[in-house]
Amino acid sequence: MESPAAPTVPHPQIPARPEVPITTAAPAKRERRWSVAALCIVLAVLCALGAAAAVTSASNRSRVLAVARDVPAGQPLTEADLTVAEVSTDAALTPMSASDKQSVLGKRPAVDLRKGGLLTSSQLTAGSGLGDNLQQVGVQVKRGQAPAGTLTPGDKVLAVTTPTSDDQGAKKGGADDAQPSTISGTVVDVSRPDASGTVVVNLAVATTDGPLLATRAAMGRIALVREPRSH
Repeated sequence: MESPAAPTVPHPQIPARPEVPITTAAPAKRERRWSVAALCIVLAVLCALGAAAAVTSASNRSRVLAVARDVPAGQPLTEADLTVAEVSTDAALTPMSASDKQSVLGKRPAVDLRKGGLLTSSQLTAGSGLGDNLQQVGVQVKRGQAPAGTLTPGDKVLAVTTPTSDDQGAKKGGADDAQPSTISGTVVDVSRPDASGTVVVNLAVATTDGPLLATRAAMGRIALVREPRSH
């Protein structure tokens, strides 16, 4: 006798899985495109700001006078001594305008001018720029009584009193180690040498020394020694 067949047990139905969309690289690409676009915008803004700053800086620059080479105090300014420079406008700087160049030529600086510096009106004086508040004495100097061709306005010198024949006779009779009498002065200008090589050097000296120097110079008893120039 056959046993009855076992009843079929129905299998539980498994719920269908929801469809998951397949991801693609498209969103990432779109994000990168937005990043690149934003970066381009930032760069464009920065470039615009830089250009605006450059234009503003250029518009704030002015042409002024500058020193083309070293010029000692008291020496008249020439065309070769000056040049034109462009600098940014600054309230702390007061250089002379390039348009004033012709009016400056021939004037004398009251101080030494150094190459590359800006020229200001305070550096110039209406007078010689040397010894205008001191006494000035003209000293006639023969060849051999001053350094040949080296004296220029602004040089510091010692006016040395040379001995007379009586002084030399007294020295022969006994030793005399006394230092020669000197007067400190500043060269204002130097004349052209005459046929014999004699020049006239105008010296600015203290008011207490002017009369004495003039007396000795009139007697032809002055020789000049140039002091070391400062650097």
